[in-house]
Amino acid sequence: MTEPSTLPELRGYFAIGAERMSKALNLGNLMRSAHGFGAHFTFTVGATYHALEARADTSKGQWHLPHYNWETIPDMTLPQGCVLVGIELTDDAIDLPTFKHPLRAAYILGPEHGSLSPAILERCQYVVKIPTRFCVNVAMAGAIVMYDRIKSMGNWPNRPLMPGGSIEQKPAHVRGGQFIRSNTENRKVTPTEKP
Repeated sequence: MTEPSTLPELRGYFAIGAERMSKALNLGNLMRSAHGFGAHFTFTVGATYHALEARADTSKGQWHLPHYNWETIPDMTLPQGCVLVGIELTDDAIDLPTFKHPLRAAYILGPEHGSLSPAILERCQYVVKIPTRFCVNVAMAGAIVMYDRIKSMGNWPNRPLMPGGSIEQKPAHVRGGQFIRSNTENRKVTPTEKP
């Protein structure tokens, strides 16, 4: 049996959820993936079931991270500074491989048989698309987005030039010396600024 992969320590936080989700198994799968990728909470907006009915989540994610069921879009309250990112296959959406993930983000996916509502799209600061020929399952789309976040924001070594695993190790984190921001001796003062 292989050892489980360890997630890198990432700065910031993220959450993932869906609008008008109707299938408990899809939510369960999304919650399990969110738990595995280190999400800080999951959510639904206008779902047609209760989160605890999501029996596909064998990791019991609802016991380990908060889940919010918001009935309507105005009810949806995200933490201050959290950026809402829509995941939708539209012509003007940003391709996921070129997207720089926000430090604090909540990703929202559309329903199983439809798209994100215009009201949700209006609240999104960014809309991102997964470059596929057609829409994929909502839970699979969520896993792809979370993987991309971990891949792009983690401190991973470069991929090797030849097929196979990386021969490089993760670069060690470099810590600087102590810096006290309130100490005016440590900062440069412009001529128009008084220390």
